[in-house]
Amino acid sequence: MADKGMSDPEIRATVADLDLTVAEFGLDQALSVARLRPVTKHRGLSLADRACLSLAEQLNRPALTADRRWCDLDIGVEIQLIR
Repeated sequence: MADKGMSDPEIRATVADLDLTVAEFGLDQALSVARLRPVTKHRGLSLADRACLSLAEQLNRPALTADRRWCDLDIGVEIQLIR
């Protein structure tokens, strides 16, 4: 949204309209993401990818992705392709 020239207030309003739950990224989450680095680096997963996987694990929910590189990861998280 920032790339499209939206201001911070416009971005906040747009995100608020989505009615999303925002999860905190604290020390426990950071440690979980760090633990995923050695077992996912061969797939080139980003910090954001690992944060998504870590949150899915924390919430005991499947991780949804369109990235096929995640498919055969054996990290104890259910991974569902969305396309």
